[in-house]
Parts: sequence; structure tokens; C-alpha cells
Amino acid sequence: MFRTEFHIKEMDCQAEEQLIRMKLADFSSIKKLLFEIENRKLIVVHTTDIEEINEAINSLDLGSSLVETIEISDGELYEDNDSIDAKLLWLVLGINFSFFVVEILFGLLSNSMGLVADSLDMLADAFVYGLSLYAISGTLIVKKRIAGISGIFQMILAFLGFVEVVRRFIGMETVPDPLIMIVVSVFALIANSISLVILNRSKSKEVHIKSSQIFTSNDVIVNIGVIIAGILVFVFKSGIPDLIVGIIVFSLVLRGAIRIITLAKA
Repeated sequence: MFRTEFHIKEMDCQAEEQLIRMKLADFSSIKKLLFEIENRKLIVVHTTDIEEINEAINSLDLGSSLVETIEISDGELYEDNDSIDAKLLWLVLGINFSFFVVEILFGLLSNSMGLVADSLDMLADAFVYGLSLYAISGTLIVKKRIAGISGIFQMILAFLGFVEVVRRFIGMETVPDPLIMIVVSVFALIANSISLVILNRSKSKEVHIKSSQIFTSNDVIVNIGVIIAGILVFVFKSGIPDLIVGIIVFSLVLRGAIRIITLAKA
């Protein structure tokens, strides 16, 4: 048994993790994949030569480099935390999807593109968490279908969001309700903080948890951005801060969609 460490320069979120998992799905020699997003590190536990696996990872053009390969005993295999990870991911997925519904309803009610965009970011995260669940137990065909469908759907949502932002920039007919923006975003911030606490309970080193922590931390930043936008809308009586936040968040959703579609084609 061997343990090989890779440094993946451009692996900075869950989309790259899924891309790598799909690329390596057909390698029966691989016994375990361990990801550390924050350190751009991938550890492969395998039984045969690493060259084919190395070539497959390099073909993804993520700036990968092989750090070292060492021989290990069967007893040194990492503990399988898949069932624990799955429960945590289901819980976080439920929180994200619930707040997608809440934020898009109040976003439309308050005429806030910031809330609408944040709701779509929540939906995008829920899709990615769903992909992580399939990465635990799903087949390669199912993973690719889900990835392709979710990526296209997110891209359509992001495109429609950009169109609406441009329309509102041109028209600027209505100033969003800053109170609703702030209150809903505060609740979303609380929900994401709870998600982060839940995820931090896991001792798993797998990206299903590590990258989910990163995604949720980013969501916290987005929530704070919408709160600030709401305050600026209130102070200046203008919808421009709300539209700027909308553009930023829709860009994040579009970036995630492109990565997931790339994943589906891998």
C-alpha cells in the first residue's frame, strides 16, 4: 500500500475536489482520497504505481505537482467517516436550501437584488453539498448528470440575475427595503454561523467537510456584505449599493457554475 501526496495549486474550492474525484473514479487501485483545500493538498492511498494517477491529475490543468510517495501498512489507512460526513452535509444542505427559499421570497418582496443573489448563492452551495453526498456513495454516471444539470441551472440563474441587475441600473425605479435586507441577512448570517459550528464538530480531514467549512465561511462574508449594502441603501436612499452586491454575488454563482460544468465534462 502506498500514500502519495500532491500539491494542487488551483484547488481552492469544492468544485475542484469533485473534478478530481470524477477523474480518478475509474482507478480501482485507489483506496482513499483525502483533500485539504486550505493547504491545496491531496493525499492518495493506492496499491499500484502512481504514474497513471499522476497523469490523470495533471490532465486537469490545476497546477498539480507530486510531493512524495511512501509505503504504508494496511493498518495506516484513514478511518472512514463517510456516514458522519453524510449526516453533516445533509444538515447543512437543508439549512442552505431553506434559506434559499426564505431569501428569494423576501428578496422579491423587498425588491433587493442583494438578497436574491445571496439566495441563489445558497442554492448553489446546496447543489455542491448534494454533489459531495453523491461523491461519497454515488456512481460516476450519476455524479456527472447531477453536476451537469446543477451547473447549467446555476449558470441560467446567474445570467438572468445579471440581466435584471442591468435593467435596474438603467431604470433605478425602486429603492429596495433596507430593513428587510438587513433583518433577513442577519438571520441568514445566524444560519450560516450555525452551519459552521456543525461542520467544525467533524474531525474528518476529507474535503466534504473542509471545503464545506470554506464555503460556509464565504457565505458569512456575503451575508455581512448584504447587511452593509442594506445600511448604505438606508443612509443614501439609493439602490446602487444593493445592485453592486448583487453583481458580486452573481459573479460568484457564475464562477461556481462554470467549474461544475467543467467537472461534468471531465
